[in-house]
Amino acid sequence: SFSESAMSQLIHLREKQGADSLHIRMGVRSGGCSGMSYVMDFMEGKDITENDTVIDYQEGIKCVIDPKSLMFLYGLKLDYSDALIGGGFSFHNPNADSTCGCGKSFGV
Repeated sequence: SFSESAMSQLIHLREKQGADSLHIRMGVRSGGCSGMSYVMDFMEGKDITENDTVIDYQEGIKCVIDPKSLMFLYGLKLDYSDALIGGGFSFHNPNADSTCGCGKSFGV
């Protein structure tokens, strides 16, 4: 899910692009301080595969997750802060046994 501040930022980014919708690919990969790291990037709707899970949110925001990452992201909450230090998107994952101080990697 997305916090109110994360959703506001995503809507702002969509509007800045002048698009009707914004597709965000979220996933995990091996690496990072704690063993696994989060991946989040913009993508084109045409690049969605039949195996992807697509979650439609308000204002044309769509979250796309590949099958391998889905179990690691279940229950995840994406937040956003505009703080000068430590700002940006952050991930709050109830499945993580450990997290790194940077908030971008985790262990299970």
